[in-house]
Amino acid sequence: MAAESSSKKGVGKDKAVKETLGEGESVDRSKKVLAISLSLMGVFVIMAILDAIESLNLPLDPIDYVIFAMLSFFGPYGFYTSTKEKHIRELETRLPDFLRDVAEAGRFGMTLADAIVVASSGRYGRLTPEIKKMAAQIEWGVPASEAVLLFSERVNTPLVNRMVSIIRKANDAGGNVADVLSMVSRDAKETTLTEEERNVTMSTYVMVVYISFFVFIATILILQGQFLPKMEEAGRTVSENAEAQGLAEIPGVNIQVSIIPEIGFIFLLSVIVHAVGDGLLAGVIQRGSLSIGMRHSFIMLIAGFLTLRVLFA
Repeated sequence: MAAESSSKKGVGKDKAVKETLGEGESVDRSKKVLAISLSLMGVFVIMAILDAIESLNLPLDPIDYVIFAMLSFFGPYGFYTSTKEKHIRELETRLPDFLRDVAEAGRFGMTLADAIVVASSGRYGRLTPEIKKMAAQIEWGVPASEAVLLFSERVNTPLVNRMVSIIRKANDAGGNVADVLSMVSRDAKETTLTEEERNVTMSTYVMVVYISFFVFIATILILQGQFLPKMEEAGRTVSENAEAQGLAEIPGVNIQVSIIPEIGFIFLLSVIVHAVGDGLLAGVIQRGSLSIGMRHSFIMLIAGFLTLRVLFA
């Protein structure tokens, strides 16, 4: 009975260690979100094709379903990527505070493992759960170097991976790890401050992209709401005068009213191109990422669709 009880305790401990190490947890859900986005996009593309070949009598035009397909692709994946990037930024912002506290604990003669356990009692925002998990791993007997490596694999951000690599090498080499931690903390702080300054500067350029897009939308609205109706009215007047004179058309005066709907369609296509291109450009300017630009493309595309297809339906 004692052996069986000891065996159960050992199994329970191994299970707890595995749960603490985070085995079986999903590392990245971006592939699932991308698959869902592509599936929704495929559904709307099929609807557009069926409507184009008149297999189904759908209430909207094929171009509308194409726009919905693009929205279903850009929206979920773009907003997920932006949320993930914001989460990473929040994690990296609090990393220097944690490294500073570990360095201060190390100056009192503590080992790296003890310093991490002591510093884990602090509050570090979104980084706190991962730090507490790392401290729990150390308390379960995982070496500090291995626990730090597992921490970087869970958080998996460029700044955390770089800092952890330096810390592990310093710990394996021996010597005063506290001094290394202090330097790493200052470097991480400078990196986050530089990144914040860059974001503030680039946000101005992103705003310029949005302003230029909405100026383009306003121009399209003026053309489609004022210019094209006047041209259509002038075309009808010319046709009526020609009929009154018994002519097919007045010589030197020819206004093709029939192509005005095609011009409106071209306006819609130009808005789609601008929305997608300007949105991706805004993402590259802001964070150097096309996937983050999908969120901006979604916002611009839905704004253009609502203004042109709803106001001029």
